This record gives sequence, C-alpha cells and structure tokens, in this order.
Amino acid sequence: MTDPFKQADDNRKVLEADESAEGRLDAWLTATLSGEFSRNRIKSLIEEGAVTLNGAVVTEPKKKIRFGDTVVIDLPEPEDPEPKGEDIPLDVLYEDDDLIVLVKPAGLVVHPGAGNWTGTLVNALIHHCGDSLSGIGGVKRPGIVHRLDKDTTGVMVVAKNDIAHRHLADQFADHGRSGPLERAYQAIVWGRPRHLQGTIDAPLGRAGDRTKRAVKREESDDAREAITHYTVLERFHERPDATALAALVECRLETGRTHQIRVHMAHIGHPLIGDADYGAAFKTKANLLPDEAKAVVNRFHRQALHAYLLQFEHPRTGETMHFESPLPDDLQELADALRN
Repeated sequence: MTDPFKQADDNRKVLEADESAEGRLDAWLTATLSGEFSRNRIKSLIEEGAVTLNGAVVTEPKKKIRFGDTVVIDLPEPEDPEPKGEDIPLDVLYEDDDLIVLVKPAGLVVHPGAGNWTGTLVNALIHHCGDSLSGIGGVKRPGIVHRLDKDTTGVMVVAKNDIAHRHLADQFADHGRSGPLERAYQAIVWGRPRHLQGTIDAPLGRAGDRTKRAVKREESDDAREAITHYTVLERFHERPDATALAALVECRLETGRTHQIRVHMAHIGHPLIGDADYGAAFKTKANLLPDEAKAVVNRFHRQALHAYLLQFEHPRTGETMHFESPLPDDLQELADALRN
C-alpha cells in the first residue's frame, strides 16, 4: 500500500487495498490504521454505516477485503461527553495535541462514579482541554490510562485522542518491561522495613467489599500478580537496634493493581501513615513521637503517598518523556516533623 491516508480532511480516510489485502474488513482496517483505532471502534464505525467499500455503504464487519478495493471511512464528529466540564484548577506540567501531564492534588477523584459524579479530574480536563479533545472511542473525553487514589497525590498522564490513548494504554499494560515506562512513588510508613531494599511479590484480590484489596493465595480465583520494589530513603527516630518509628520509602511498581503500595506495605508490617483502610491499627504509634510530630501526624488524614516520578514514550514522537514532582506541602510538613 503506497499511500493509505489520502483523506480530504481530518474526518475522512481513504484507503486502497494492495495485493496483500485479505480477510475481514474490520481486521484489515485495524491493522492498516496501525493502532489508530481499536478493533471495537472500527467495528462500531462499520455497523453505524460510516464505512464504504468501493462506493457502497457496508455494515458487516466480517465483509471480505480484496486487492484493489477502495475503503472510505467518514468519522462522525465526537459526541459531547456525559460528564460536564467544570472549572477546577489544574497543575499542568506539560501539554500538547496528544496528551496532558499534570500533578493530581489530594481529594480529587479521577473519574466520575458512584458518589462522585461531579468535581472529578475528568470534569476538570473536559473544561481545560476543550476542543483539543478529539475523542476517545468517538466521545469527546479525556483518555484515562492510569489512576491515583482520591487521596494520593502525584504525576499523571492523560490522552487527548484515540492514538495517544491506545499507545499509552499499551505502555502501562506492559509495565515498562519492554519500554521506557517508569512509575515511582514516595511513601511515609510506620516503622522501618528490616531490609533497606526489597521486593514484595504478593498477589492481590478483593478483600470482601467493593473497594478494599488484600493479599491472596495464588490459587484464589481473583488473585492477580502484584510486584512492588521498595527502597528505604530515610529513617525517622531510629533506635540503637536499627528499628525506627517511621521511614520515607520509595516504591516502584512492576504491576499496577488497585491500592497496591498501600496493601503491600501493610502486608510486610509497615502501613502508610494516615491510611485509615490498611493502617488504622498503627494510629496509636503517634503517641511515641515528640508532641510536635505527634500533632502533625494526628491531623494528617490521608495516606502518605505521592507519585513523584512518571516516565513514558510519547505516542507520536517516540521521545522519552520524564516528569518529577516534589512532595506536596502536607507530606513535606509530615516529613519535616518526623525528621525534627
């Protein structure tokens, strides 16, 4: 195929099948468009009558493609999203036509859902990005490829179009095994892991309710592989026996499960300070701290976790993009109080 993209405008694509063309129309289009659209999206476009084959509308994705066929795709204008844009301030680190990188604050839910239909990061992005959102799956909305818990702060990347969404989603699914993707967090935990560096390899699954997670046996039906690598960066109130009241720990994810760092650190006996779900039993340890540090810990009402580093490959240019964010003010205050 010499020139598959002879579109007259951004909403039309004209493709000509070369001598290697064969098989189902939806499969051929997906391969020919090199990941620009998912196969499900291509299938939907065909069924909606947006595709013609040699001048005739075709609505069957299984229609066969042959050498010499001309296929035209007329892309509908992206639909308005169901969530509405809201003027919520964003801390933007980088933005272009394909993606936006930002620092999510504590208390901001990423995506609308039960109990949080408004006031989310998606609402903020719809307002901020406006017409630069070209549509994810035909809907004018931001493409969420990874998430942070409501009360976890840190760097996130969000896609603005289908190409960027698929490319970034593939990188996150690969967990950096074959590409430049890196994710690193800083956490303040109770106690100090015995080994200053280590790997927690413990499958995770549901903990009996809709939201919480727990370490599971590998043979459990819902067990999913979960691997976290940690390094102790700093120890607070260390004792002669090499134990400590708290520690600043870097965690790097080899997998990305819900609540992974929080559950894994609690699993090895060092839950995050402020984590009401997985570390509530450790709250009384604040009584062992000097009064000033104790006061800061007692008013710290979120898990002490910050996604400080994110690296990925730009979906269009192939450039390695690297971003870091320092500890937010509340976590810095916590670290300083423990340090002093």
